Amino acid sequence: MTDQPTRIVLKRFPAGGPYGSWPADEYATQQQAQGKTARVVMDWRTDDFLVIADGPLRADPSLPGVVPPPVQALMRT
Repeated sequence: MTDQPTRIVLKRFPAGGPYGSWPADEYATQQQAQGKTARVVMDWRTDDFLVIADGPLRADPSLPGVVPPPVQALMRT
C-alpha cells in the first residue's frame, strides 16, 4: 500500500474570537516557522478554524488530532 496524504488537525480555534484577533493564523505561522506545512481551514459544521498539516496515511492514531483515513482506503488492493 502506498502512503496517501491525510490531514492532521494540530489545533482548533472557535470562530467567535475578539475583533482583530487571528489566533489560528498566528499558530499556523508558528508551526510553519518550525518547518510544518500548517494552514488554516474553516470547519463549517463546528464553526471552528482548524490548523491542519498534511501527513502520511499511517500517522500515529494515538496522537491527538489525527483524522483517521476511511476504512475503504485501507482495504484497497
